[in-house]
Amino acid sequence: MDITCSSCSSKFRIPDEKIPIGRVSNLPCPKCKVRITIDPAKKTGAGILAFEQSNENDSYDASDKPFDFIEEEGLTALLCEPNPLASSTIQNALNLMDYQITISENARDALKRMRYHVYDLIVINESFDTKNPDSNGVLIYLERLSMAVRRKIFVAMISSRYRTMDNMMAFHASVNLIINIKNIEDIGKILSRGITDTEIFYRVWMETLKESGRI
Repeated sequence: MDITCSSCSSKFRIPDEKIPIGRVSNLPCPKCKVRITIDPAKKTGAGILAFEQSNENDSYDASDKPFDFIEEEGLTALLCEPNPLASSTIQNALNLMDYQITISENARDALKRMRYHVYDLIVINESFDTKNPDSNGVLIYLERLSMAVRRKIFVAMISSRYRTMDNMMAFHASVNLIINIKNIEDIGKILSRGITDTEIFYRVWMETLKESGRI
């Protein structure tokens, strides 16, 4: 279900199964934090659920549930970094790049979130929720995505084993970019360069496919 915050006009999508049938749900706008009440019993002429601002508590609070809100406008990023200091540095950089950030505490949570939304950017530590970097569940999931979906996601892997922007190892790990943990303070600049290079590559590639009549 698509809704629009009446306070900041941001547009969001809530999975229909997250709306309790016959009950009023109460949740904050993830952008401006104004509380919104969604009443399934109230519908507009177009059949869209009506909602209003509210400061009252309710028996069902969607803010306590994972992956309720995904903002449709703007860039979205999923962060999977267990080190608090590194995570804070990455968050600061992503905020400056105008990403709406989702933070996952473990692989199970990250996998659930990715099933509900295709993120523009995923920043993940190779050792996230695993003792063996070569058997990282989230990276394995991303590697097995269809090319049509995977192409929409820029994956940056934080590593203590490989050097920053090692293209050969990035290809081997099925990620777009590798950032060595020693260079974490420069992650904003590194990400910007990596994303720009990838966008240029895909733009040229798509133009070549069109010229050859393959798309």
